[in-house]
Amino acid sequence: MARHVGKILMDPEIGEVVFRKSLRSRSISIRVHPVKGVSVSVPYIVPYAAARLFFEARRGWVLETMARQKERLKDVRPAAPGEIEALRRQAKAELPPRLAELAARYGFIYNKVTIKHNASNWGSCSSKGNINLNLNIVRLPKVLQDYVLLHELCHLRHQDHGHAFHLLLEHVLTDNLMHLLDSSAPSAPAASLSDRTLASDLARKAASSKARYPLDYTMTRAIKQYRVI
Repeated sequence: MARHVGKILMDPEIGEVVFRKSLRSRSISIRVHPVKGVSVSVPYIVPYAAARLFFEARRGWVLETMARQKERLKDVRPAAPGEIEALRRQAKAELPPRLAELAARYGFIYNKVTIKHNASNWGSCSSKGNINLNLNIVRLPKVLQDYVLLHELCHLRHQDHGHAFHLLLEHVLTDNLMHLLDSSAPSAPAASLSDRTLASDLARKAASSKARYPLDYTMTRAIKQYRVI
């Protein structure tokens, strides 16, 4: 494990704030998550006292971020009875075959795929080559479904989010967009007119983006419009 819980601060307004020492952290950073709460990542060489001062200096920002997250999530409806199981069945039927198709096309080899229901991420890839996919992925447009799947497949070769990872991701995303937009491609029947329209729109936005990794940036912004249930 790269990190462990070291200290817990109980703030009267924020609640529990978890301070974690991390081998990977090069600087102190604060994360505010609507489900997991507030955590502070601390480099091993930095004392907790310094991390506490860092947090106190940014406490106002933390409260503002929590308020914004609460406002965004207020309209997220709870899942109806049986809806999650229906999504799970759909996800198990649709996502593994599509993952296998994309893996075969781009030469990825993974161990196993598991469908999960969580609120923290759309997917994950372990160092053992196991891929976890959120059942909510089937609620996304096809082009964004593929984005999540390709993102996790790229982690099979690069576990971090470094430059090499992003170069690979940009390459496969570009090629996949061409497949989705090509009506004669084998994957075309699975993409509806609305899917192709969105794919074209995302490609146009990425082409005009000044981001270092334009497709990843554009699709990340697009997927933030969707909430898990």
